[in-house]
Order: sequence, then C-alpha cells, then structure tokens
Amino acid sequence: MFDPDIAPSGTLLGLLQRGRGDGTLHALAAPRAEALAAVHHCVLHDPREDWQLENRSLYYARLCRDLDGALDEIGHHLFCAEDHLDTAPERTGLALSVLGHLASYGRADAVALLRRYAATGANWSWALDELALRDDDAGLAALRAPVLAGFPGTPEGEADLAQAVRDAFEPRPWRLWAAGDDPDAARVRAAGERGSFDRWQRQVRGPGPRPGWSVRQVLEWAQEDVDQHPTRLRHAAAARCLTAVAGPEDRGELLAAARSGPDGARSAAVRHLTERADPDALDLVEAAVAGASPMVAESAVASFERMCSVEALERARLWAHRDDRLGVAAAGMLAARGGLQDAGTVLAALRRTVRTAGADAPGLPQLVDGTGRLAIASAAPVLRHVYRETCSSHLRGRAARALVSTDPTFASGLAVECLWDCEESTRELAAGHAAIGDQRVADQLRRLAADPAEQAQVQTAVRSRIRSESPPG
Repeated sequence: MFDPDIAPSGTLLGLLQRGRGDGTLHALAAPRAEALAAVHHCVLHDPREDWQLENRSLYYARLCRDLDGALDEIGHHLFCAEDHLDTAPERTGLALSVLGHLASYGRADAVALLRRYAATGANWSWALDELALRDDDAGLAALRAPVLAGFPGTPEGEADLAQAVRDAFEPRPWRLWAAGDDPDAARVRAAGERGSFDRWQRQVRGPGPRPGWSVRQVLEWAQEDVDQHPTRLRHAAAARCLTAVAGPEDRGELLAAARSGPDGARSAAVRHLTERADPDALDLVEAAVAGASPMVAESAVASFERMCSVEALERARLWAHRDDRLGVAAAGMLAARGGLQDAGTVLAALRRTVRTAGADAPGLPQLVDGTGRLAIASAAPVLRHVYRETCSSHLRGRAARALVSTDPTFASGLAVECLWDCEESTRELAAGHAAIGDQRVADQLRRLAADPAEQAQVQTAVRSRIRSESPPG
C-alpha cells in the first residue's frame, strides 16, 4: 500500500515523489511540460515522510536544471499569503533547498528569489543559510537591514535576535554583519554574546536530578513529566540517572516499579534494568508488552531492542514468531545479530511484514539489512518489491545494499538506476557496483564526477571506479 498523497510507483509522479533514479530517466524522456509539472508538484508538496532525514533537494534541482525549468511556480509558493499563516519550516524548506542547489549551478534567478525571501519570508533563516553557502559578501551585506528590521528593539525582540544568531546553521552572514562600528553591527555582536551565554546557562543549570537524589526521587521525577506533559517523556533520561544513583540494595524497589509502578516510573525502571542485564529484565519486558499501557509497552520493546546479551538473543528466537510489536523487535534482533540458523526466521518475518503491512512497515529496515547480512538469496524478490514500492528513500537504499549480496542481477539491473537516486549513499553504492558495460553508466559516472554539487563521498567512489575500469598505460 502507498500513502494516499503518494502516487503509485508506476507513474512518473510516483517515481519522482520517491526520489527513484528511474524518476529522472522517465522525466527526461517525457514531454517537458508534463515532467516539469510533476517536479513542481513534488517541490511544492514535500513528499517525504521525514523531511529531516530524507534527501530530495539536489535530486529535484538537477531535474529543474536539466529540464530548464522556470522558477515562477516556486516563487508563487514562497510568496503567497499562506507563508505568514503556515510558518512551519517544512512548508517552504524543500523549495528553498532546491533554490540553493540551483544557485550552485549558476542560476541567478534562484539567488534573487532566495535574497527576496530572506528579506521578507517567514522561513527567512533557511533562505539565509542557503545564501550563506553561495552568495557573495555584497549580497549578504544588503540583507542585514531587512533581517534586523524583523527584530524590534524591545527586550523580547533582542531575545529573539539572540536566539536567531545562536541557532543559525551557517554563521557567515552574522559574522559579516557584526563587523563594523555602526549600531546594527554592535547589536549583532551583543546578540551573539547573549546567545553564547544562554547556551552556557542551559548547560550548567538545566532542570533535572541533582547529586544526592535517591532512586525514589528519580522515579518520581520520571513520573512527574508524564503527569504534567504527556507528550514529553523523560524516562530515558531518568534511566540514565538511575545508573548513577542505584546500587544493589535498590533492586527490590526498582523491580516493584518495573512490575506495577506508574507509567513514567515503570518505563524508567524497565529501561534501567534491561541496560544492566538484570536476570528478570526479559520477563519484565514481556509482562509490560502483555499488560501495560501502550507507552510502557513501547518503551519496554525499545529497551529490549538495545539489549546485547546472549540471553536476549535466545529469547528473540522464541519471540520472533509473535504477531505484535515485540515479535517485530525480536525478528529485527535476529536480523542484526543472529546466525545462519536464523536465516529462515528472518526471511519469514520479512515476507510476513511486507504481506501484512506493506513496503513501509515498521521494522522493515532491520529485516532488510538482515537479509543482506545473512546473504539470503531467496529474499531477492521481496527486496526488489520493497525497493520499488517504498516511499522511504532510506529504506530503498538499504534494500539496494541488501540486493548486492542476494541478487546476481543487481549490477546490470537496479544498480544502474541507483546512479540517479536522490540519496547520496545509494549513488555511492551504485558507483561501485553498476555494470560499466552499460553506456548510460559510463556517461552518468562522468557527469557525477564533474558535478560541483555532488557529495564528496560519491565523487570519491565514482573516480575510484573510473580509474579501476580505465585501461593501464
């Protein structure tokens, strides 16, 4: 199954939304207007499940460049009225990143749009970060006045300015604006100093346990956050605190909390006991999954996934056939740490997960990695299905890596497509495995080697492959 906002994988739009290499190849072969419409749809309606992890911007920027696309639609998206109504960075972040890459390719219209948006847009800081990497000093200097105008000279405005300076990904514009003797430069310098001081204060005076706290106080602190802020949980931090304060004499209290304590305290206690490989830890995990609240059950499963003991691996062999979250975690542990005797269980779990929950099911990344690690050749058809259907470019890359060791046709098949993939790690993998006899492969390797926007690790792999395939002398 696919997300209702994601088109089927057999369509041009579906390929581009997934960031697949075939999307680029099909777009370049399609009518230009149709291809540009699909690219703009992706840029203006970010298709990524996790925009902070998955890459798309360079992929779409290359398509805009190769299709010689105008930027009118992107400009309308950036400067429409909604910009100041929906200020979430994900609304405009992908478009701004695409403009940044186009600026790297010498598109002056992309630079102009970024400058204009940095001066007036709601997500101005993202645009400024893009310009910090690509604009000249004169262009950045001209932005100081409009940016600082957004921070009134009130105590609240100065605090917001200090936070903006502190949180900037690229400090170059702020350093440039702080140079000089004028009042605006002095204001930027003061904001930088205040931001550094605020960071120091958070580090040395953050809320939380203090030396001398008892196990009971740490457990109460963990529960306090659940009671007051149900969506902000601190049981992981509490478990780390328990490592510092709990001794052998506290085991009884911790076991009681792990068996029947309130949710926050129970989660912290279970996590602490699993990390210490307590003899009862695995039974506590099973009990939490069977009868505790969803929050405690999820925390218990996560605690089990971090266990590294032989006992945990043995228990995983018993749990891997369960039809619940613990069964998924157990199969994932076998995929990551099991031996050849577990190959059948891992393959069965992969097939079952894809059949019942689709190509984007939770737990699939570990199972996909495991089939590659164990070189389960009979998993290749399922891995190819995951590769083609998943909406996650990260999972597709993991499927490609697993296919290297499970599918003898990978080099002449999907590896060729991977050279155009949106993820640099997938392109890097393809550079080392794609069959060089295909003329498309040789041409794309040369393009990647010469592309100034390509990642260094990809270019290293590409140039190494080109050298290894070149005739001696």
